Amino acid sequence: MNFLVTGGAGFIGSHVCERLLRCGHAVWALDNLDNFYDPQLKRRNLREVQCLGKPFEFVQGDLNDRKLLGELMGRVRFDQVVHLAARAGVQPSLAEPADCVRVNVEGTVNLLEAARLNGAGKIIMASSSSVYGVNSKVPFSEGDPIFSAISPYAASKLACEALGHVYHHVYGLDIVVLRFFTVYGARQRPDLAIHKFAALIHAGLPIPVFGDGSTARDYTHIDDILDGIMACTEKKFGYEIFNLGESQAVKLNRLIELLEAALGKKARINWQPLQPGDVPLTCADISKARANLGYNPRVKIEQGIPRFVDWFNRVAP
Repeated sequence: MNFLVTGGAGFIGSHVCERLLRCGHAVWALDNLDNFYDPQLKRRNLREVQCLGKPFEFVQGDLNDRKLLGELMGRVRFDQVVHLAARAGVQPSLAEPADCVRVNVEGTVNLLEAARLNGAGKIIMASSSSVYGVNSKVPFSEGDPIFSAISPYAASKLACEALGHVYHHVYGLDIVVLRFFTVYGARQRPDLAIHKFAALIHAGLPIPVFGDGSTARDYTHIDDILDGIMACTEKKFGYEIFNLGESQAVKLNRLIELLEAALGKKARINWQPLQPGDVPLTCADISKARANLGYNPRVKIEQGIPRFVDWFNRVAP
């Protein structure tokens, strides 16, 4: 099949491209290589994908360039689209909320409209655990109320989920929404906590810890996320939402201990007050994904952090 992967040069996107190619599909990656983080890191991701020698094409462009998007989707008949491109992150969205909405919401509308006009049959859309806000019910389930977003990023992802439903209901597009829970692993973005902490500990510099270290996240290894995405490519859903998490909340203090052990260095901690927009806890109820996708996360944090550090040590300057 022909796949379009938006955000295909990024952390998750480059892995998706690689997995699809290894499964025998043809892949086009669309990415604008913006400077949200160093574009050279994205180019390095692309080189790793291109080294596979499989049917792969990289297109540099922006989802808000409707002409480019229309020409690409008119030139290639895409069987499925994996939509990962976004302006990510809670804190960046608080700093630049309009930019977050422009990229995430307008970009998603442009993609859905191009898919409708050019006959793309299925869209797999990345959402986020942030849509649950400060959820009093743990673990978080797809049926929980999600009308209490606490950051522009979360609100933008809620809007994207709603737009996906519109395009399914009105135009019949097959839409799968995946709520990712704190994805980590090789190629992780340098602004995310695990990568940032590893770099600072490696350099002997203090790591910023917001709060008392008791905040907890459902850290999910990239290999498990890929299994969930690939399962979504294999059948029709109409419109469905699935959590993809590991289903275990790990406290920040425990994460730091695991990084220290894997790096062989003690962390110096710079304690900071809690940040606005951050939630105290995320934890996924993955029973729906288990039942419908055969999703069964295999990489526990105790194995995943050493794997990440192995990759980090290979690429660290």
